[in-house]
Amino acid sequence: MDARIAGLDVGSRSIELVVLDAGGEVVRRAKAATTFHPAEQVARLLDGAAPPRIMATGYGRELVAGMGLGAEVATVTEITAYARGAAALHPETRAILDIGGQDTKAILLAPGGKVLRFEMNDRCAAGTGKFLEHVAGVFQIPIEEFGPYAMQGRPGLGINTMCTVFAETEATSLMARGHRPEDIALGLHAAIVRRTATMLRRIGFTPPLLFAGGVARNPCMVRLLAEALDCEMLTPAEPDHVGALGAALSA
Repeated sequence: MDARIAGLDVGSRSIELVVLDAGGEVVRRAKAATTFHPAEQVARLLDGAAPPRIMATGYGRELVAGMGLGAEVATVTEITAYARGAAALHPETRAILDIGGQDTKAILLAPGGKVLRFEMNDRCAAGTGKFLEHVAGVFQIPIEEFGPYAMQGRPGLGINTMCTVFAETEATSLMARGHRPEDIALGLHAAIVRRTATMLRRIGFTPPLLFAGGVARNPCMVRLLAEALDCEMLTPAEPDHVGALGAALSA
């Protein structure tokens, strides 16, 4: 009897899959861009062999429930999934920061992983992965290299706007005035950190803090957040799979 369980995190920019065996061990991880056809991408990730039980989370979780995959499909909220995944990876976690493609979540946990409080920004792309992708494009630098590039900058240059469109205008204006591109890139990262730190303080976060989501792969964000919050940062090896793992464990 197939006892595998799959967790799917269907986000706005990417879809993550984690498959667990009967003992709760991860036997498969996969990731794909969401594109304009998320159902097709989910089917491609499952590769025609869906486990008998699937737990879906993310903004597209209801889509998975209606796909007719021939499996028992249930859904769980992102907040619950991230709390479960974080507690499994690092039981000492007391707060979670997830900066995803188009939203940011700040979650406060009690010992054992119970959610006490959370705040979510899902109405504006400011400070998210999409924002970073956009401004990295202005610098003509691959998103994977943008963090290390910004770490070469000198601190002190303030960025006033977090609007994705206006940030490009401000960056271009600063370049025209002779500011080093690396300094501008660092200033953009610092602006995101200020916004994010404010979210965490509003929920009364307590360290240690687990940094999840694709932006947690950005070393400049990790460093600046640790400095701004003066706290221990826990960064999983696969930070963008925390939600999918938590979904699978919730099943």
